[in-house]
Amino acid sequence: MKQYLAARIRNIALTGHSDSGKTSLAEALLFKAGASDRLGKTSEGNTVCDFDPEEIKRKVSVCTAVAPFAWGSTKINLIDTPGLFDFAGEAAQGVRAAESLLIAVSGKSGVDVGTEKAYKMAKDLSKATLFFVSKLDVEHSDFYKVFEELKSTFGPSVCPIVVPYVEDQQVKCYINLIDMKAYTYDDKGEAHEVDMPDFGHRLDGLTAAVSEAVAETDESLFEKYFSGEQFTRDEIIRGVHTGVTNGSISPVLCGCSTNLQGIDMLLDCIVDLLPSPWEKGAEVAVDAEGEPVEVPCTDEAPLAAYVFKTIADPFVGKLSYVKVISGKLAADSAPINSRTGQPERLGKIIYIRGKKQEDTAYITAGDIGAVTKLAATETGDALCDPKKVLSFDPIHFPHPCLTMAIKAEAKGDEAKIASALQRLMEEDPTLAYENNAETHQQLISGLGEQHLDVLVSKLKNKFGVSVSLEVPRVAYRETIRKKVKVQGKHKKQSGGAGQFGEVHMVIEPYYEGMPEPTRYKVAGKDITVNVKGKEEYDLDWGGKLQFYNSIVGGAIDARFMPAILKGVMEKMDEGPLTGSYARDIRVVIYDGKMHPVDSNEISFKLAARNAFKEAFRNAGPKIMEPIYSVEVLTPSEYMGAVMSDLQNRRAMIMGMESDKGFDRLNARVPLAELYRYSTSLSSLTSGAATYTMQFASYEQVPADVQDKLLKAYADTDED
Repeated sequence: MKQYLAARIRNIALTGHSDSGKTSLAEALLFKAGASDRLGKTSEGNTVCDFDPEEIKRKVSVCTAVAPFAWGSTKINLIDTPGLFDFAGEAAQGVRAAESLLIAVSGKSGVDVGTEKAYKMAKDLSKATLFFVSKLDVEHSDFYKVFEELKSTFGPSVCPIVVPYVEDQQVKCYINLIDMKAYTYDDKGEAHEVDMPDFGHRLDGLTAAVSEAVAETDESLFEKYFSGEQFTRDEIIRGVHTGVTNGSISPVLCGCSTNLQGIDMLLDCIVDLLPSPWEKGAEVAVDAEGEPVEVPCTDEAPLAAYVFKTIADPFVGKLSYVKVISGKLAADSAPINSRTGQPERLGKIIYIRGKKQEDTAYITAGDIGAVTKLAATETGDALCDPKKVLSFDPIHFPHPCLTMAIKAEAKGDEAKIASALQRLMEEDPTLAYENNAETHQQLISGLGEQHLDVLVSKLKNKFGVSVSLEVPRVAYRETIRKKVKVQGKHKKQSGGAGQFGEVHMVIEPYYEGMPEPTRYKVAGKDITVNVKGKEEYDLDWGGKLQFYNSIVGGAIDARFMPAILKGVMEKMDEGPLTGSYARDIRVVIYDGKMHPVDSNEISFKLAARNAFKEAFRNAGPKIMEPIYSVEVLTPSEYMGAVMSDLQNRRAMIMGMESDKGFDRLNARVPLAELYRYSTSLSSLTSGAATYTMQFASYEQVPADVQDKLLKAYADTDED
């Protein structure tokens, strides 16, 4: 593939809701431009961009794919992104490398949650936007209904460019409002100009919308519009181009991908209306001193390239997708990784179209390609000229919202799992892995069930590790509500040296700022506290333990106090109720007994364990459960069902807000009730809703839930 200057490059992320026709649109663009020799179909598993085995099997986009092609004298880097929320991390990677978003909208289903999320992402990241209303050949498609939805949802920036003329619910021709010409298409997708149909007042309204949008982009154009003069074709293109570049105009085009209707006009508009990397201007980075600096998009500047996607293959090795911000990335470049501070040795430099690779000598500023075998470079890293080290804003990935326990089907594969997952997390930063010491499970977190299902398949197919997913144990917390005194004894005689230890303690709930202990009255008995020593621990799992030595008269030697503390900590580490961590407890050791011969550390450790366990169970114990803040974005018509489902999950509704047909609901939900929530939400809303979740706090479980947990837990302590 020939090299292009930044002004002749268009980097476009193809986005939208799942099933909006993105992959079919990508195929149509590639075929029309001559970059592929056939129109691939998702159903047949032969598309350019959906080439991953998981995509072919599932018939849905899973990975972001890059497919460059030329239209006239312009190179278009098409970045096809998944529409399912489960793979939103892939979409975030693709959007990072683009200056513009081409948002596919189904002519039948209209504006969906995915449409809104794509547009919001574009605005948050200052990307240009262009809507393409597809599937106009599908029954019940209605362009003008969808167009009104776009305007009501996204405001006056929505501007018609290509519209259909419809009779008897059939598209008869397409009208280009820039050229003011009408076109029909033959069976091969070739355009033929026809007479302009009688549109009546609707055409006047559409052309007026274009003129008004153009007039707002330039003072001279505004004066011309105000004086009643007609804009020329070049003036319309210039005005719309300016508005798209600064974000004040979002053009709307339409067509049908399967028969190539409107695709040629879309390609022309991509070239004429969308900004090049050079036009979008310099990116802002941070230099080695932490100061902001502008990075111009020109070949003459020092090298600065951004890695926006990584593919980790156990056989082929690492493949890093790069966007060159400035300078040239060439085979003889000796860049430095700005994160590690270490130089990187480049492998092959290639252009990628789907799964096909083409070697190139270099990649110019503004262009996209890939590099093989980078040793320590990860997604989000920058490769820079050593004389000008720069860092760019990171990609903002969604947080994982579904956690499952992962179990090896073959014994001894646990280490293999950890190693393979580490490689896959390089590829997908929305995955998270933890070997949980509390629940003794390997945990994997992702964005949904399909996301984790794909992970399981990749572990088997790429790394040869067969695993299954299980419901993860919930990491509860245990504490108490009242003070209790208890005596714990450990005595063992086996013919030789015996074991003896007796510990008297008081335990009570701890809270911040509570007074120092001086006297207790427990079960009718007064206990005086003479503090000889105090230890306070901020527990790794949250909360505190206060431990007091109040022994008088030498009832227990001081050398045994560490063993007593250890016994208490062992039961804090594995709580008496469910085996979960205990927290927020004060322990006062006020008396005990020892034997001059048989007492030792193990005796007092076991005596303290026994005493603490008994005291805990009689101190009004309570179980605390993790509560998560959940935000659901759903079309308004599903809000009732969504809210009802959450309330059945013991959710506390914190608030709701409506915005142009969508409702945003915030709730606090116990983690134990969120298992398979993504599946439930998708079923309730026909896949239209999305959600995020984040840990909020630990709170006491209801009494009935606590009773169930206590009954379900089998205490296996052998004290």
